[in-house]
Amino acid sequence: MTFGPCHTLHDRTETGSASQMTSARIVVFDLDGTLVDTAPDLINALNYVLDREGLPPVPLHAARNMIGAGARKLIERGLELEGRFASVEDVSRLTVDFIDYYAAHIADASRPFDGLEAALDDLQSAGYRFAVCTNKLEWLSKLLLEQLGLSSRFSAICGADTFGVSKPDPVILQQTVARAGGHLASAIMVGDAGPDIGVARRAGIPVIGVEFGYTEVPMAELKPDRLINHMSELPAAVQSFKI
Repeated sequence: MTFGPCHTLHDRTETGSASQMTSARIVVFDLDGTLVDTAPDLINALNYVLDREGLPPVPLHAARNMIGAGARKLIERGLELEGRFASVEDVSRLTVDFIDYYAAHIADASRPFDGLEAALDDLQSAGYRFAVCTNKLEWLSKLLLEQLGLSSRFSAICGADTFGVSKPDPVILQQTVARAGGHLASAIMVGDAGPDIGVARRAGIPVIGVEFGYTEVPMAELKPDRLINHMSELPAAVQSFKI
């Protein structure tokens, strides 16, 4: 089934059915900057393609907030930072090179944020199920989580190409939750940037913002329902919602 653009998905979910009453409680995570600190490997891949174009590298500290909208947008932002205009065709070519390099180095320096696995253990013991909803390509997301030994923790791992839409379109979140065996009424979003807050708002579910990720706008200004500074705070934040 193919969905077009929409603003809310409450009318697309089952209501009042027995299946919803017993639906799993789902915590849906963004990936880059939320579950895993992927900035070093992403920026290394960006600098690889910039170097091939004869451009200087982008410093890690300057590029962290450029992450989160997918490889193509990261390349466009990197070129803009260097004052370089590139055609659509050039960006497409560089994106292919970027993905090839990144896939080969996807977990060289990327690591889960401190406290993640303990937080997942606590929530799993409390009966929660987990999913990933990211604007990264699905196969790259799965590759990264597999190499970090985390893929088995998630009932669904969905990317920008999984359903043909990206955050903040709420379709990607609704379909991710469904693939994980849940419903929006029993789901919570966790993310580090505007698209994560936006997709949760448009889907009508609670959202927890993390302050240790990648965002151009400070997370507090995006006004998530809860705000955490460390993964150790996640279980209490999740369980504060009555879903």
